[in-house]
Amino acid sequence: MTHSIRPQPGIEDIVLYKGGESRLDGHDEVLKLSSNENPFGPPETAKAALIATASTLHRYPSSDHAGLRGAIAEVHGLDAARVICGAGSDEILTFLCQAYAGPGLEVIYTEHGFSMYRILALCAGATPVVVPERDRVVDVDTILEAVTNATRLVFLTNPGNPTGTMISADDLTRLAESLPDHVLLVLDGAYVEFAEGYDGGASIVDASETVVMTRTFSKLYGLGGLRVGWGYGPAHVIDTLNRLRGPFNLGVTQLATAEAAIRDRAFAEHYRSENARLRTWLAKALAALGVPSDPSHANYILARFHDAEQANACEASLRTKGILVRKVAGYGLPNCLRITIGTEADCARVRNAIQQFLEGA
Repeated sequence: MTHSIRPQPGIEDIVLYKGGESRLDGHDEVLKLSSNENPFGPPETAKAALIATASTLHRYPSSDHAGLRGAIAEVHGLDAARVICGAGSDEILTFLCQAYAGPGLEVIYTEHGFSMYRILALCAGATPVVVPERDRVVDVDTILEAVTNATRLVFLTNPGNPTGTMISADDLTRLAESLPDHVLLVLDGAYVEFAEGYDGGASIVDASETVVMTRTFSKLYGLGGLRVGWGYGPAHVIDTLNRLRGPFNLGVTQLATAEAAIRDRAFAEHYRSENARLRTWLAKALAALGVPSDPSHANYILARFHDAEQANACEASLRTKGILVRKVAGYGLPNCLRITIGTEADCARVRNAIQQFLEGA
């Protein structure tokens, strides 16, 4: 039977996003370092909060997310009225494209930026515009040169994924102040907590009517399996996004667990400290083997090999040892592997496995 049903323009151009693998045939215990997950899991306080919600699962959750928004505002010194919560920060990014992009309009992102930006632009019927980076670092001037009258959104991951590099607050401020007033700058801060002395752009948001920042509970707080994220922006933007948000987009369990997690500052500081220490150790250990990486401000490093052939061969070798890392050719980095920072034992295992590969063992 024939039909004339077709999706909206742009949707058929989407290449499906693929998350990091978690299984390997022949290996019962896989070391998964392909998705930038917290190797320690969520805090015990968050686990207890999750369990405590079991008796209330027959009740609808709060539709205003007041408790979680209040906790976010308290911890980060923000205005709770301008915080929006979503099913992962991806949902906030989706709302932004739904609200401000569309047919005939353009969405800018950088060449090594999060692959979901292109997908979300196409979902909205907009044209994705990719601009080059300079040695794996975002270039503000290149972004500004790409802006046209049709540009409506600029997505910027800072620190970058998968590069781990970042640009300064001064550069971010210059970008925000230089963009025309019909363009919304979106600062995607999924890895902000791992960058020393960076507020994720909150101060820039507070000084502007055209800047939004997004954050997630998936990385620092180990809640990737629950899908909780949030955004912070000008009142007019948050009001618009809330009109798109389903009233019950987050469940009782998500709200309670995320609130407990963000209030557990001791856990956050411990993981942040361990990540910084082990990130430095692994980067130096691999550099000593001839595998360099840029200084990372996230919970992973981007290991650079001689060429794509060597990177692919190393990734295959790690698989034979039960280790999963992330190939990033799809991000324009075919000679690189992104490696999540795990525990001390995980990092030592990765270092030894790569040494064995390089030595032909």
